[in-house]
Formats: sequence, structure tokens, C-alpha cells
Amino acid sequence: MVNENIRNAEEHLLHIYNRFPVVLDHGEGVYLYDTEGKQYLDFAAGIGVNGLGYHNTELNDALKAQLDKLCHISNLYYHENSGAAADALAAASGMDKVFFTNSGAEAIEGALKTARKYAWTKKSGRYEVIAMNHSFHGRTVGAVSVTGHREYREPFGPLFPGVHFADYNDLESVKALVSDQTCAIILEPLQGEGGIHPATQEFMEGIRKLCDEQDILMICDEVQCGMGRTGTMFAWQGYGVRPDIMTMAKAIGNGIPVGAFAMMEHVAEQSLKPGDHGTTYGGNPLACMAVRKVLEIFEKERIVEHVNKIAPYLTARLDELTDKKECILERRGRGLMQGLVLTKPFGEVNLRALEEGLLVISAEGNVLRLLPPLIIEEKHVDEMIKKLERALS
Repeated sequence: MVNENIRNAEEHLLHIYNRFPVVLDHGEGVYLYDTEGKQYLDFAAGIGVNGLGYHNTELNDALKAQLDKLCHISNLYYHENSGAAADALAAASGMDKVFFTNSGAEAIEGALKTARKYAWTKKSGRYEVIAMNHSFHGRTVGAVSVTGHREYREPFGPLFPGVHFADYNDLESVKALVSDQTCAIILEPLQGEGGIHPATQEFMEGIRKLCDEQDILMICDEVQCGMGRTGTMFAWQGYGVRPDIMTMAKAIGNGIPVGAFAMMEHVAEQSLKPGDHGTTYGGNPLACMAVRKVLEIFEKERIVEHVNKIAPYLTARLDELTDKKECILERRGRGLMQGLVLTKPFGEVNLRALEEGLLVISAEGNVLRLLPPLIIEEKHVDEMIKKLERALS
């Protein structure tokens, strides 16, 4: 049955995803179930999307009620959810102004346009951007242009002009690229796709100081590492280094497609004006209800506090496993965003994990990436360790 379902699904789909050989049907809490009823412990969360797990009835009920009212009206009109969601997201993110998009990549596009418009408004003539090697910011042309993987960029060139790549956590390599044409520096406070690399405190502080001295905008991409995953609502808050612009998506909607880019007041005042940017579906009533309700649940259920409670246990158990298994070279990460550097091919380990009923994903450098729902408990960590240990045998 599963093979037939896979065949039917692929018949008219463009084959550009390396999908795993399983057809998922429904979820409950931290578990997913395939069309044959097999249960999987989910330590991928839809690549960091489903922070609240699956079948959260409070969120589902709010979305169902919104479906009966309005899904879309265009951004020519106000609706109640947009203001409420923007207020909540601004408060949670520490930013002043919010623009809703449909995805993380679209949020990156908006952030880049904002940075260039800021420079244009100030008549500086600046347009260049410094990005990081091994970064990942999305698949659209602008997002690919600032993604630090040559293989992602080369087939689609020429891309966004004026992008230069520095080495992550190497402040001197960034300084060497700064010129009188630099308008922005973009980075992930914790690189996800690039191999689970947290920024150092010195690097974040150094980038902020450099930007302040040179009137350059600091852009933090929090699409994957944001929304409580690292132990603060957004990762930059753990460093105490506030960006000028930040992007977010994934977990802010817990599965409903929504993203946003946000900025400080001084950027908003001198950048985008009516007509500069827009979106047909971004900020629609359904998506904004998702953001509004997700943030409400985060606060009520004290999700960030829970992450800080469970993350040390996850880290300790992963360190034990790393010491025990020769095929694990290193553990790295922060909070509930962890990676194990393997000597065994990830594809082989992943197939074994699927057999064991465990969902995990990869990152650059043969890294096994763990992005569980933020609601996991110690018993789920223990279950994951047992399944993963068998998969690594």
C-alpha cells in the first residue's frame, strides 16, 4: 500500500525532492503515523516548523473558526488578526515593525530589499551585502544569492550582484570584505542547513559593533533557529545583540505557511514606502490567526521555559551517545537544535532510523540534525536515544 501511495504521489510531481520512502497520514503530539498505521517519533518537526507538535486542539479550533469567517481579503483592507499578530510578533521578536510574507525565503527577499532601499533613501549608493559561507537562506533568486553554498548558486547565475562571502565566526574575514558599498551583513545566529554551527558571542558582538561604526544594517535570519528553539524566543536574544532587521517563518505558524520580516523603527522610517513591496497572500486572516494563536500558546504554556528545562537533558544524553559510539565524531548545537557529526553515511543511518520509527534529517557535513517539537519530554529523549543507537549500530 505504501509503495502504491508513493507511486501515485510521484506520478505528476516534478522530482526535485529526495523524499524518504514513507507516506505520512496524521500526527498526534510528537508522533507521526503513516498510511499503514506505523508510528514514528518525530525529531525533525517538518524541518523545525511544528514547534507545538501535531493536533494541538486549541490551535486547530482557532483555525477552523477562522476558516468559517475569512481566509483572504488582500492587503488593501485591514483585518483584526493582522494587527493582533503583528503586535504579538513585535513584542516577542523585540522589533518595531513587521511585514508578513508567505515563507522564509520571501522574508529574506523583503529584508534584502529593505536594506537596499535604506541605503537608497540615505543616498549612500551602497548596495553590496556580506553573507556567510555555509549559510542557507532559501531557494528564491535573492535568497540563493546570499546562500553560502556554491553548488546552490552556480546553476542559476548571474544572481543578485554585490554579494561577498565571509567565514562564519571569523570577524576578521568579515572586516576584510567591508567597503564603502556595503549596505548589510546577513547571518544566521545558528546555522542550520550549514551543519549546526552556533555563532560565538564575540562574533555576534563584533558584527553589531562593525555595523554601528559603518552604518551597515545587521540582518539576522531566524527562520529556523527562532521561536524558542535555542532557549530564547529568538536566538539573537540569547546573545543580547539586536539586529536591525530579522526574518522568521517556520514555527511562527506551526505548519500554516507564513513568514515575516521585521525591523527597528530607524530602518522602517528610511526604507520601504507604499508601493515598494507587497504580497497577495502574505498576512492573510488564516495565517495571521495561526501566528496569533501560536504566540498565545507559547506564552500560556511557557514553551521557552520548557525548552530550557528539557534541552540540558537532551544535550547530556546526546553527549553520552557521542562518547559511546565511534561513528559520532562530535555533537554541536544549542537548545533543541542539535547536530551529530557522523562517519557513517547519513542516508544509511536514516533508513535504519525509519525502520526503528524515528524521523531525523541531515545537514551539511554528514551531520544528523535533530529539530524535535518543542513539547518533547525526557521520556521522548530516552526513546529517541534508544532508536538512534540501534540505527547507528
